[in-house]
Order: sequence, then C-alpha cells, then structure tokens
Amino acid sequence: MRVKNNQYNGFLFVLPSLLGVSIFVLIPFTDVIRRSFSNVLGGEWVGFRNYITVFQNTAFQLAATNTLRFLIICIPALLLLSLFASVVIHRQSKAGHFIKMAYLIPMAVPVVSVVVIWQILFDRSGLLNSALSTLGISTVNWMGSDWAFWVLVLSYIWRNLGYSVVLWVAGLASIPSSIYEAARVDGAGEGQLFFRITLPNLKKMAATITILSLLNSFRVFREAYLVAGEYPHPSMYLLQHLFQNWYRDLSLDRLSAAAVMMTIVITLLVLQFKRGLFD
Repeated sequence: MRVKNNQYNGFLFVLPSLLGVSIFVLIPFTDVIRRSFSNVLGGEWVGFRNYITVFQNTAFQLAATNTLRFLIICIPALLLLSLFASVVIHRQSKAGHFIKMAYLIPMAVPVVSVVVIWQILFDRSGLLNSALSTLGISTVNWMGSDWAFWVLVLSYIWRNLGYSVVLWVAGLASIPSSIYEAARVDGAGEGQLFFRITLPNLKKMAATITILSLLNSFRVFREAYLVAGEYPHPSMYLLQHLFQNWYRDLSLDRLSAAAVMMTIVITLLVLQFKRGLFD
C-alpha cells in the first residue's frame, strides 16, 4: 500500500503549479482562441473573418514589418557582440569579474531612468543635438524620423548585452581547458580553436541565449511607449503598440486573432530553432 501511495506523491507536488497554470494561463488562452473566431462581443461565430481582417489591416502590416525587421537586426547583432565581449572577458581572468559587473549595470537601471536617459540624449534640445550644433552640424529629430528605429535598436542591445555576456561566459567556462591544450600541442591556431572547439561546444548555450533574446525583445516596448506614446514614429511602431491600441479600443476580436497567430509563430520558431541546434 505504501508503494501505491508513493506513485501519487509526485502528482501532489505538481498539482498546485498545474492549477495555477490552468487558471491563469490555459483557461484564459482557450477563451482567447474562442474569441478569435467570434465577433466583438464573443457570442456570434464568424469563422476566420477576424484573421482576414487582421491580415488586411494596414496598421498590422506596418507593425509586423517593423517587428520582423527589429528582430532580424537586433538578435544577430546582440549574439555577435556579446560573444565577442565574452571571449575577451573570459581571457581576462583578473579583471573579468569587474567587467561582467559593468556589463550588468544596464539591466539594473529602472525603465523610468532609461526613459530619462533617452530624453536627455535624443531630445530636440538634448545632448546629442547640442554636440552637433557645437560642431556646426545640423540637428536631427531623433525620435521624429527614421532614426527612432535605430535608437530602439541601440536601447535593446545596451540593455541586454550584459545578460547575454554572462551566459556566454558561463558556457565558455564549461569547456575543459585540456581540450585547448591538446589542440595547441597538435599545432592548432587561435582561429581553429575558436571555430572547431569553442563554437561547437557553445551550441546549446547559443540556443538558450537566442530564445531569451527573442523573448526580451518584446520588453523594449516599455521604453518606446513611455517616450513616444501610443502612436510613435512609423519606423518604431511595433506589434506591442498595435496590441495596446486594440486593447484600449476593446477590439477583442482582432486582438485575439493576432495574439493566437503570434503565439503559433513564436512557438514554431522556438521549436524549429531548438530542433536545428540540438539534433
């Protein structure tokens, strides 16, 4: 009888978390799926009309294009810059800990402080324009032109670089030094060590960092929203802005359809990426 009771002990430990996930995640998302096939009030079944409306919406097309462009630029740039910085830090055994702490400082800066920094630097009368005026160069409307997108890219990389560096350094530290020593004895150069030993052993860490970078990319909306509001310059109008505006207007039918599509796309991307790296 004792053995039979022990079979359910694991389930009892998981049950509180399972109930919490069901109540706050699974059941609400099931209702979102239902609403994506219903009208605004959620009563009349309309089939795929909400999905067609979302695809034909110009605001959705703009937001999806900007978001895709943002991800294509930011994630590879973040991975390469953080990998380069982590290799340098890993070789600096004495000063490496202090450098890692410096890289993590941006993560500790509150969002409101980041917004203040944005305003000090990129305002029409901010520090950058003041410096340009001093040099005799015409000022730039940073947040009211296509430069706004690149300000967003810079902010994302600045905020997330330190976290990625720490993860890369952890991956580098897990590689046995004996492998490098044996390769050097065989005459391998630094380039061969990096491409034939370092990178293959960082494969799983690369997958983890990429997935976390993808998830963190959606958090950049906080700074953009606080600085530029609900309708920023078109170059930095992301899907988060669109969702925020539809939620404010109670367009729950279009919002639900877009949320379901985004969930499916992100899930497929993550699964495909993990499969490609781990197989």
